[in-house]
Amino acid sequence: MINKLSIKDIDVRGKRVFCRVDFNVPLDQAGKILDDNRVTAALPTLRHIINQGGRLILASHLGRPKDGPDPKYSLAPVATCLASHLGRPVTMAPDCVGPAVEQLVSALGDGEVLLLENVRFHKGETRNDPALAAQMARLGEIYVNDAFGTAHRAHASTEGVARLLRPAVAGLLLEKELLYLGQALAYPDHPFVAVLGGAKVSDKIAVIENLLDKVDTLIIGGGMAYTFLRAEGRPVGKSLVEVDRIELAEALLAKAAARGVNVLLPRDHVVAREFKADAEHKVCGDEDFPDDWMALDIGPETCSAYNRVLREARMVIWNGPMGVFEFDAFATGTMAVARTLAESAARTIIGGGDSVAAVKKAGVESRMTHISTGGGASLEFLEGKLLPGVAALTDKP
Repeated sequence: MINKLSIKDIDVRGKRVFCRVDFNVPLDQAGKILDDNRVTAALPTLRHIINQGGRLILASHLGRPKDGPDPKYSLAPVATCLASHLGRPVTMAPDCVGPAVEQLVSALGDGEVLLLENVRFHKGETRNDPALAAQMARLGEIYVNDAFGTAHRAHASTEGVARLLRPAVAGLLLEKELLYLGQALAYPDHPFVAVLGGAKVSDKIAVIENLLDKVDTLIIGGGMAYTFLRAEGRPVGKSLVEVDRIELAEALLAKAAARGVNVLLPRDHVVAREFKADAEHKVCGDEDFPDDWMALDIGPETCSAYNRVLREARMVIWNGPMGVFEFDAFATGTMAVARTLAESAARTIIGGGDSVAAVKKAGVESRMTHISTGGGASLEFLEGKLLPGVAALTDKP
C-alpha cells in the first residue's frame, strides 16, 4: 500500500484538483471550532497544490448527519478557519454536487480554493453510491486523498471518486502516514516494542496477531490486560474481563511464547472501589487484590518494568492507554509511558485517538517521531488490512 503515486509526482498547474481531506473537527453549540488540528495537518498538501497553480476543490465529512443536510454539521466554520490559515479566500459551496457547485468549480482560477459542503449530507456517500461518486468526479481532473482518518472506509469520496479520476494520488499527510506505519511493519528497527492498551482485547486481536511476527516485546496495559491475567489464572477482582475471550488470550500468549516474543503484563495495579474520578483507590499486587475492587491503572512496579524495556527499544508503536487516563488519579501509568517515549531515542509511532490524547495531555506530542491522524485507519493498518481509500490510488510505475 505504500507504493502509490504522491502529489509530488504529478503536475497540477491549471488542473482541477479534487482533494479529500479530513476536516471532521469538533464544534461547540455555537458552531465554533474547538480544535483545528485536522485543518492544520492538511495545510502542507493544500499549500503545495495552491503554490503549484492547481485549482483546489476540497471535500470532507463532518459528524454523522442522519437525515440529509443539517446546519449544525455544515463545514462553513471550517471555510473561515482555513481561509485564516491559508491567508487567502476560501469559497464555501452550497453542496458537494449539482449545477450550482459545478458553476463555482468552472469559475475557479489557478491557486483558488473551493470547499464543498459536507459529503455526508448525501446518504450515498457512506454507501459508496456510484452515481454520487460520478457526480463528484465530474468536478475534478485529478484526485488527491489526504484523509488518512477515513482511508479505511470505502465511501464515495474516499474510494468511488478515486476509481474514476486518474491519476489518483496520496497527499503529503497520507504519504507520511503510509511511510511511517508501513516502514514500522515492513522494516522495523530492533528491539521493536508494541505497547497496546485500551478497554477490550477484542478491539486489538488482529493487531496482536499481526505484530507477533514482527515485535520483540509486547507490552499490554489497560482494561484488556485483565482478560490476559485471567487467562494466566491471576486474581483480577471486579476488573474488566471479556470472559468469551479468555481462551483466545491463552492462545495468543502461547503463540507469543512459541515465537520468542516477550509479553509484559501488569505486576501490580491501582485499584478502586468504583469507576469514578474521585473513587477510593490504592495500589495492590496479586496477593492482596480485593475481590470487590477493580483495576483502573497499572501500578508503580509495572510502570518501572515497562519503562525499562521502552528505554532500550529502537522502535515503539503505541496504541491504547494503560488506564483510565481521563481521571487524573488513574493517569499515572499512561503519562509514564508518554514521558518515557518522549525521552527515548527510539522511533516512536503513536496510533489511535486515546494514545494521541495521552501524549497531548502529557505535553510531549512534539517529541514523538510520528503521531497518526487516523485512529480506526491506523488500527486497521496495524492489523495488516487493505485500506480501500489507499488501495484505490494509482500505483507508482
